[in-house]
Amino acid sequence: MKDLHDYRKSYEKGELNEFDLPTHWHPLFEEWFQQADQSSEIEEVNAMHLSTIGLDGYPKSRVVLLKSYTDDALWFYTNYNSEKGKAIEANNRVSASFFWPGLEKQVIFSGKAIKLSTSESDEYFYSRPVGSQKGAIVSPQSEVITSRESLLKALDTLSDNALKRPEHWGGYRIVPEKVEFWQGRAHRLHDRIRYQMVNDDWRMERLAP
Repeated sequence: MKDLHDYRKSYEKGELNEFDLPTHWHPLFEEWFQQADQSSEIEEVNAMHLSTIGLDGYPKSRVVLLKSYTDDALWFYTNYNSEKGKAIEANNRVSASFFWPGLEKQVIFSGKAIKLSTSESDEYFYSRPVGSQKGAIVSPQSEVITSRESLLKALDTLSDNALKRPEHWGGYRIVPEKVEFWQGRAHRLHDRIRYQMVNDDWRMERLAP
């Protein structure tokens, strides 16, 4: 057994005081995202853990990339026929979380994933590098394949011209119903502030660590 009991650190880089916070989650997320984006310790600030409930009944988390956000949604893209796409089709309640250890900050979104329009998915797909477009076309994401070579062979058969977005590839927006901000504090008495949608308005509450 690998003993990790002594793996400890003290969190002392920030605090959350509800009396100084906005009434909506978006300005605080924007502030934290910009801090993370400017930090030399964080390589992919937009990497988020997306959690779904699979068709087998098990929850599953994986890292995807946040591609845009507004004051009411987070946007990401994937293959609709993938494991995560099928899970969302069956149950579109999802969680998306960001952990920025260099800042001792975490944000957890809980909400519903809704497909983007065809035009919105087209706009992003055709803005991607050609290699990424071709990869999305040839990869039957989450399916068993014979070898990596089979993917590379399929990739080589595609011309760089006149690539078309597959109908099974596109975006989602996560419309949050709860957003929790976690700031590490000393003695494990961390700050946790939750924004929750209640009667079409955001309610802010402090949670015990």
